[in-house]
Amino acid sequence: AIPVRSSRLPLLSDAMPAPAHLFPLIRNCEISRICSTVCYCHHKHLCCLSHFAHSHFRYASQKKLVALHRPKENFNHFIHTRDYASTPQRFYLTPPQVNSILKANEYSFKVPEFDGKNVSSVLGFDSNQLPANAPIEDRRSAATCLQTRGMLLGVFDGHAGCACAQAVSERLFYYIAVSLLPHETLLEIENAVESGRALLPILQWHKHPNDYFSKEASKLYFSSLRTYWQELIDLNSGETTDVKEALINAFKRLDNDISLEAQVGDPNSFLNYLVLRVAFSGATACVAHVDGVDLHIANTGDSRAMLGVQEEDGSWSAVNLSYDHNAQNEHEVERVKMEHPKSEEKSLVKQDRLLGLLMPFRAFGDVKFKWSIELQKRVVESGPDQLNDNEYTKFIPPNYHTPPYLTAEPEVIHHKLRPQDKFLVLATDGLWETMHRQDVARIVGEYLTGVHHQQPIAVGGYKVTLGQMHGLLTERRARISSVFEDQNAATHLIRHAVGNNEFGTVDHERLSKMLSLPEELARMYRDDITIIVVQFNSHVIGACQNEEL
Repeated sequence: AIPVRSSRLPLLSDAMPAPAHLFPLIRNCEISRICSTVCYCHHKHLCCLSHFAHSHFRYASQKKLVALHRPKENFNHFIHTRDYASTPQRFYLTPPQVNSILKANEYSFKVPEFDGKNVSSVLGFDSNQLPANAPIEDRRSAATCLQTRGMLLGVFDGHAGCACAQAVSERLFYYIAVSLLPHETLLEIENAVESGRALLPILQWHKHPNDYFSKEASKLYFSSLRTYWQELIDLNSGETTDVKEALINAFKRLDNDISLEAQVGDPNSFLNYLVLRVAFSGATACVAHVDGVDLHIANTGDSRAMLGVQEEDGSWSAVNLSYDHNAQNEHEVERVKMEHPKSEEKSLVKQDRLLGLLMPFRAFGDVKFKWSIELQKRVVESGPDQLNDNEYTKFIPPNYHTPPYLTAEPEVIHHKLRPQDKFLVLATDGLWETMHRQDVARIVGEYLTGVHHQQPIAVGGYKVTLGQMHGLLTERRARISSVFEDQNAATHLIRHAVGNNEFGTVDHERLSKMLSLPEELARMYRDDITIIVVQFNSHVIGACQNEEL
């Protein structure tokens, strides 16, 4: 396998989801009974069966979810009016318990200094995840390119299970790194494999212990990657690789390999089922490649990249570096319509979903929206019983005439970093559903500069009593001097995303209630949240800018 500098942990398997057309049947206690008849899981202890209903929200049409899905904005009404017979008294998590939940998956990395000076345009990054699904369907990755310059960071939002997001989080950076390698280095790596010598390390991973690698699939993944670099060697043009082209090629090739591996299968029954679960589930991806002042964002789906800019007056503004690939993007809707006959125009996008089912219009995996009906039937019928007995895998989307309807090709945006560009936020849609980008820029900017403790408290036009203002000031003092203080920018942002009140400050009571929700309810009010906050080195960026002038 490819040498890496991080420990490998055992694969945690997720399960296949319940089919979309079962949603009208599911209510209250029926969830577990119905799901248990259509779901298979290798590790029952890792899953709550009702998770499969919620994990499929990105597929089911909105009309079918009316009875099941409570709007997030009604949360306050719900938590104040509904009583559980088993818990007559209210239960609140203490601040240390809240912190324990929020900080469980946080990770920080500082770029090492050389001779007392940091020569990288990246100072470091903070990342964190807060699950809503059980198990969490989001993934994250960060690595330094060792044979070329630059750093890679990405967030991956899975749907219909976590299998595809897991595979993409492990594999995509290798495909990008290989795409960026010069011809001579590719030859050196291939010769080392051929002669059995040790390989040059390609990536140095920066991973939280929970961000595991799949040991069982490593040989299969390596074989597919080797085939890719062999083809790059054969296609050598002698020209310097363009970063944008490398990113596009890497995304498309990995998605193609995911599809091909599922079609070919594997004699190992575990691997055979794994590659099928990866292909039949899906994942969006938002990846950043930072090299000096050159920042490239490659986005497939509806996760987002946002640049935090500090203006001359010290205020913060947000610059979008990605566009959502969904029904709210008119250009994306037009792209989909142009790729299919005029006769399908009315059925392509229904209720803001692709074919009335899928929210993102670009994604890895999701072969149900890419393969022909004949190929789907052949793979399912010849696959393991767990796949053949699953209603979802046998379900064909309506009005399915001219596949593929879905692509993993990313939209790539290039940005030249400036000294006023202070940080980058990569996050799955769980964050952007709850917070506006301008609020994200302000909260992170004030956190990184320490200004959030000195800013006047804004009440946004609300009439505030003296007692309420006293409470807000008391809470601020507690945050400065107690366990509320976060050491991780991503954790700080999640705290606000989940616990913000109408005044834009964290309400501990609200935060406690949100984090106390049982698994079967949590997904109704929010999605998994995964965030990476990258802090830039303004001095290095300014020096690079001056050299170019």
